[in-house]
Amino acid sequence: MKHSTRAYERLREEIVDWKLPPGTHLSELRLAEQFGVSRTPLREALQRLVGDNLVKVVPGRGAFVTEIALEDVRHLFQLREALETYAVRLCARSPRRELFADLARDFGHQHAALAAGTDPARLDDYYELTARLDEHIDRVAGNPYLTHAALSLRAQLRRLRRIARRSPDRLTRGAEEHARVCGAVADGDEERAAELMAAHIDNALRGILDAMADGVGQLAQGGR
Repeated sequence: MKHSTRAYERLREEIVDWKLPPGTHLSELRLAEQFGVSRTPLREALQRLVGDNLVKVVPGRGAFVTEIALEDVRHLFQLREALETYAVRLCARSPRRELFADLARDFGHQHAALAAGTDPARLDDYYELTARLDEHIDRVAGNPYLTHAALSLRAQLRRLRRIARRSPDRLTRGAEEHARVCGAVADGDEERAAELMAAHIDNALRGILDAMADGVGQLAQGGR
């Protein structure tokens, strides 16, 4: 693996996991030493992160982790709704849609587990299951252009999960909503699947905006 790719993937993970929170200054010298690379591949990694909207470069000051603004969140979720509702429609039309029956069952189990308590391990299991859902959607929808757009969006959305973790009730409802979406896809009901996905995305957005309004996390209310 190229040094720049390794640095890019490591920085991206630290940003989306909030080890590097919004507004953090990214010192090229410090990061190059930390990752054991020269500054050239590190700069290449930072430029890729700029393209992902996870890093911004301020002339004369350097690179910073982008802040998260209310307007940005709304725009991201508008794009998410457009992509994911159409993606589940494609999945519901596919002869491989029966793969979602197992996911519907597993999300049902997760809903029961989350309703019983908020053990951090259960949260990890839930997010692993949502990653499986993303993989199933990408594979079954079978549209590489849609998948490419979705992959770019998901890095941004993953950063918002830190906020969702502060609301166990929202996560519990989210598991139930995912179970219903998967069930509709497995049944081949594309209208129902799209409707349920849109409702899930709207509920997730409302939860995040409420948390931001309450000042949860290190979030910026202005632009980048």
